[in-house]
Amino acid sequence: MLYVVTGPPASGKSSWIDAHATARDIVIDLDRITQALTGPGAPAWNQDPLQLRVAHRARYAAMDEAFTLRDKLDVYVIHTMPSAKARAKYKRLDARIITVDPGRDVVMQRIEAMRDPEMRRVASRWYNARPAAAHVTVGQSPLAW
Repeated sequence: MLYVVTGPPASGKSSWIDAHATARDIVIDLDRITQALTGPGAPAWNQDPLQLRVAHRARYAAMDEAFTLRDKLDVYVIHTMPSAKARAKYKRLDARIITVDPGRDVVMQRIEAMRDPEMRRVASRWYNARPAAAHVTVGQSPLAW
């Protein structure tokens, strides 16, 4: 099964996966990939453009391979704001879309406390791009948002 976990930055997507995935599952998380590819002392939520570029390529390669295995094990992909093209692909792959959203105020407080301030812009974009009716706290969400 393929699970696509979406939500704004600092919403708890990785924590949701930690609570549901097993050691045998594949977890594709850009934050974790970036951290694995950077040197000692790099911040946990690294936004360096050059390092992110390498991590994005690794993420896409991992997704391509993992999607072929989704009938053998569970695959979890964090995708904050999938494009229309990505949503169509996830629909073709029969993915379950999970939206983690504790609410704008909580997200902004978490960003303030733990993340790069630039993530406020990303979170605002996430909230502005979604119709209000599509907001759910945690659960399966329709693909067409």
